[in-house]
Amino acid sequence: EICLGTMTWGMQTPQEDAVKQLDYYVQKGGNFIDTAEMYPVPVTASTQGTTEKWIGEWLKDQDRSKLYIATKVPGFSDRYWVKGNRVPPSEPVGFTRLDSSNIKAALDGSLKRLGTDYIDLYYLHWPDRCVCVC
Repeated sequence: EICLGTMTWGMQTPQEDAVKQLDYYVQKGGNFIDTAEMYPVPVTASTQGTTEKWIGEWLKDQDRSKLYIATKVPGFSDRYWVKGNRVPPSEPVGFTRLDSSNIKAALDGSLKRLGTDYIDLYYLHWPDRCVCVC
C-alpha cells in the first residue's frame, strides 16, 4: 500500500496540481491520504492549514467511506500564530502543546478544514518533551 503525502500542497504545489494528484491517485486505486494541521511546509501564518482545506474541498465530491484520511497534531511549537489559526481559535494564543485542550482544538480545526466528521488516523507530528504525563 502507498499513502499519498501532501506536505507541499499550498506552497510548492498549487491547488490545481494537488487536485490532479488526488484524482490520479484514487483512479489508480489509492485510498490513504496523509496531511497535517501544520501543512504546507514551510509553514507560515498565512498558509498553515491550507493543505487540509484543499483536501476538504476535494472530499466534497468523493465517497468518503472509501478513503482513509490521516492528519497530525503538532507537539511543542513556539509559532504563536498556530493556535490563533485553529477553528475556532484557541485562547490564549501561545505555544502549542500536546495537552488535552491543544489536541481538542487542533482536532476540531482539522475536522472543520477537512469537511468531515471523522479522521481515520490521528497522530502526533512531533513530540512535546515537556508535557507531564503524570
